[in-house]
Amino acid sequence: MSAIPGGFTGVDIFFVISGYLITGSLLDDLERGQFSIVSFYWRRARRILPALIFVTLLTCIAALFILLPSDLHEFSLSVIAASTFWSNVYFWKTSNYFSIDAELRPLLHTWSLSVEEQYYIFAPILMFLIYRYFAKRWLTALLPIILGSFLLAVMATWLAPSAGFYLLPTRVWELMLGAVLMLKRPPPLSNRFLMELVGLAGFGLLAIGFFAISESDPFPGYNAFYPCLGTALLIYVGQNSPSTIASRILEVRPLVWIGLISYSLYLVHWPINAFAHYLSLQKLDASMTVAMTVASFALAAFSWKYIEQPFRQKRSFTAPMPIFAFSAGAIALLCVGGATGALGNGFPQRFPDYAQQRIPVGDWLKGTCFNEGSSRIESWNIKDCTRTRGFPTTVLLWGDSFAAHYVSGLEANINQLQANVVEYTYAGCPPILSYFSYARPDCMRFNQQALKVIQNAGIKTVVLSGRWTDYEARSFDGLQQTIDTLHGLGVRVFVIGQSPQFITDVRKIAFFAKRGNLSDTSWPMAMDPDINNRVRSFTKGATFIDPLEFLCSAGRCSYADAGQFLYFDYGHFSSIGATRAIAKYWPVFAVDDALATTK
Repeated sequence: MSAIPGGFTGVDIFFVISGYLITGSLLDDLERGQFSIVSFYWRRARRILPALIFVTLLTCIAALFILLPSDLHEFSLSVIAASTFWSNVYFWKTSNYFSIDAELRPLLHTWSLSVEEQYYIFAPILMFLIYRYFAKRWLTALLPIILGSFLLAVMATWLAPSAGFYLLPTRVWELMLGAVLMLKRPPPLSNRFLMELVGLAGFGLLAIGFFAISESDPFPGYNAFYPCLGTALLIYVGQNSPSTIASRILEVRPLVWIGLISYSLYLVHWPINAFAHYLSLQKLDASMTVAMTVASFALAAFSWKYIEQPFRQKRSFTAPMPIFAFSAGAIALLCVGGATGALGNGFPQRFPDYAQQRIPVGDWLKGTCFNEGSSRIESWNIKDCTRTRGFPTTVLLWGDSFAAHYVSGLEANINQLQANVVEYTYAGCPPILSYFSYARPDCMRFNQQALKVIQNAGIKTVVLSGRWTDYEARSFDGLQQTIDTLHGLGVRVFVIGQSPQFITDVRKIAFFAKRGNLSDTSWPMAMDPDINNRVRSFTKGATFIDPLEFLCSAGRCSYADAGQFLYFDYGHFSSIGATRAIAKYWPVFAVDDALATTK
């Protein structure tokens, strides 16, 4: 997502700063007896909406020329979500921030702005009530909320990571940390040397956030504490010792200028990044990264000077009524435009030479053997889900959709496999006994049920497969524990590692490759190629198979062969792809399981 591993922690820094600054403005109103909800939202509208509307309109224009129909349809829905400040909820439901295709969503970054605006619905009222009726007992009122939100954020990294990342309840503590620094300013340390250390510690914690935290780490949770505490320490030093090294660093003119344009820079950088990735569909080289950076700063400077600044000045068009009328009209216009794009299915007539051809997928027996969350776990039965028959050996294929995508290649390789392969798969549920997810609350029960299936059917061989890139943030300890449990039942275990994933649907890749006159049907994988080495280290006692060794070379993988697609989306095998994958690297099962070997 970023040239800096933990670049996404910049959002946490801005949450703390926002909580600090906006709380200062509200406190000033309260102290002067001029607190007004209407006045607060008038200032917020002047500060937030002009640049947001400007950048969103520019993004819409670019999207009309660049995005393919299905992507423009999805983008149109995100325009509505972003302009009405619920894009965090929208992207929570439709996209993982760290997913492979996240960089192709031009308005993904607006999730954090939505979190802020949702926070400022109740924060001014809460401040007024504490000030007026609780004798300014700020810590008494706010600390329980901060601690509760932080604990919820830590729990969410394991139980509901996507919700924890996007939604307000797990981010409130970051905004309120900044608020408390304004409301209850800690006294300065008497020792100048200690103040210097505090400032340097602040920078050190920010560095941990930027360089030691990566997309595979649980986040936000306790890992967000590093950038947030670092920001809080630098604010504290700035409040009390403006002459420290840390304070002087922050006063360097280039950094001050970046701070001035930071809001516009935040708005413009991501659409530029998204469109650049969309047009290339692969990792960008250094020259393109530099070009994007220059373009982002140039457009941000323009937006700050000609959009932000005029609306911050006292003019006839910045009075409350004109601002509210402008805001309502602009939001309505964006919603109408978004609805038009969505209802028009992304205007497919823009790309008459693009047609999403149908790709044979095979029958996963959805709802019976492949559970998508809508079927009763108890409805699964071994008779219906035995996909190959006629052999003494029975093998259980257990996992998520990246296990199910092999089943369409089983029949063509039946003579090679020499086994009755039973499909036991559930979307979004890795074959890890301890795995729990609020998004898939039945996962744990489904996986525990697998042990009963194995024991009742006398199964002695199990193949585990999953989309391992999705589960690393929780660690693979549970995979090792599952293997150990299976060994305790006398079961031999094979683990199939992560198969190739591309940045987007292979049909889009083929379309842009054709337009670029590229005849090569291989493409860079859009994931860490070392993922399987990390999975392998948690498979002691099992036979591990790495698909990348058979399907890829030098970080590139074939997505088509002889005019036939090997995948039907960004990484699930088509029938042809599954047939070839099984032929290349699946285990061969002899009559005696002890003689089973891999090719």
